[in-house]
Amino acid sequence: MRRVVLTGIAALCCSPAASAALLTHQGQPVTAGTRSLARLQAYPRTLVELDHDRAAQALPQLRRVGAQQLDPQLSLWRLPSWSAVRLLPRLERRGLVRSVSPDLPIGADPGHAGGFFGMFTDPLSPQEWWPSHIGIANWIGPGPGVPVTMIDSGVDLSHEEFLGRPNTIALNAQTFTANDEELHGTATASVVGAPVNGKGIVGIYPLAKLQLWDASPGGELTVGDEIAGLRSAIKHGPGVINLSLGGFDRIPIEEHAILGAFAAGNLIVASAGNDRGEGSSPSYPASFAHVLTVGATDEADRVTSFSSSSQAMDLAAPGQDMEAAIPTVFEPTGYAQVDGTSFSAPLVSGAAAAVWTTRPTLTNTQLFEVMRHASRDVGKRGWDADTGYGVLNVPAAITRKAPPADPQEPNEDVYLVRPNGLTRAGKTPLTAQNRPRAAIKASVERREDPEDVYRLWLPAKGKIVVTARPTANVQLELWGKSTTTVFERGAAAKRDLLGTSAHAGARFERITLKGRGVGQFVYADVFLPKTGVQANYTLSVAPAAR
Repeated sequence: MRRVVLTGIAALCCSPAASAALLTHQGQPVTAGTRSLARLQAYPRTLVELDHDRAAQALPQLRRVGAQQLDPQLSLWRLPSWSAVRLLPRLERRGLVRSVSPDLPIGADPGHAGGFFGMFTDPLSPQEWWPSHIGIANWIGPGPGVPVTMIDSGVDLSHEEFLGRPNTIALNAQTFTANDEELHGTATASVVGAPVNGKGIVGIYPLAKLQLWDASPGGELTVGDEIAGLRSAIKHGPGVINLSLGGFDRIPIEEHAILGAFAAGNLIVASAGNDRGEGSSPSYPASFAHVLTVGATDEADRVTSFSSSSQAMDLAAPGQDMEAAIPTVFEPTGYAQVDGTSFSAPLVSGAAAAVWTTRPTLTNTQLFEVMRHASRDVGKRGWDADTGYGVLNVPAAITRKAPPADPQEPNEDVYLVRPNGLTRAGKTPLTAQNRPRAAIKASVERREDPEDVYRLWLPAKGKIVVTARPTANVQLELWGKSTTTVFERGAAAKRDLLGTSAHAGARFERITLKGRGVGQFVYADVFLPKTGVQANYTLSVAPAAR
């Protein structure tokens, strides 16, 4: 078998499961602990047997979560496991549940692997060292759901891992050349979605809906082709977008396209880069805000010798000695061992799509926080520039409580929220001429989201009161209609800055603003001070009492 090291950065960067009878009845209602129920989420669906005489009491809640009745005589229902985890405690407290079991695949052996049944059974699976490091050695991933879009070089769709694979969609023509970098797309896609087919390897999400965009149709990857891929992903999303690519130039139009994809509800995952030996220069798109940035670790959970350090790092995943599929034109066996953060990012992308499929009510902002804060801390305690918050931890991401949704992202500056800025319509104003009151809950965070800007209506006459009530120290500013950026200084700031409030600590911030003779939209800016790390807040707007 060939060994390929893909560490170049100029073009391409390189759960606990449930047992078969998790919960049973002995003529008594089931009472399951939270941890036992959480284990159901290793499977897409759960079987629930209800008490015959009282089953009707549960029907409204079951139907609300999309449950399917399988057998009326048994009062047996099947429902999504994530819904089951939330619903079952309430049903059990009322004595309505007789038994609960994961909907196991036919042939699953409950005695296998210490009571669990895993999916890593293909011939090269023993060489895949990474499943145990991210908590999925005995996991069965969910069925197809949230798509993963790979924007990369072309994928060899004739390869045994992709030929006839269900839910594999080429968004454009897939091509590759004899250049080594052109094997990249096949390799990264296999890390995500190689199926359980008795051949080669198994990816992290074998049943994933896999969407493929060839960003190097002429043999060379370009920013234009990447942006076209982002647009296609938006059209076929929302979902997870994997960018195992990067360069050292910060290109504004690339950033706008990334932010546009995030605004459309997608999660963007990018490899941090492989420039550690040359000083870890910032890589883009990994260093853009609202991109889940992924570094690489080895079999000892240490940062690899090639993985760039970055102030934008969110988490890490295995990326060294990775078994991957490659086109047979490069290697007759169709497989190679590869290195690079390019292969860490697909692990996170596949995991994120599986978690999102299991937890479909999450927004992309919630999923972003769940994935990085559920990671297993390694190296220095807490966040560090090598591994972010730690190594990918799939079981923890499945069960971790989601933070409140963070609406209107991205909204770090005026151009991101005004009409004809990032988008033609801009963000919906918090208040309008016929809607003078509003409140919104959101958050700010130092590395990915330190600033939130909102449009609001200032009437021609009277006054409005804008109040921010935070959990930690934030500051509040109001800016006029002509503001181009909330980072204006000097004469521009003197002209446009209408008011500021900057108390110490978690005290509320409040600004009262008088109408200026003509109704107009102005901008509220909630941001962290220089020493701030994170804060939740409620921003409210109301007419001032006369």
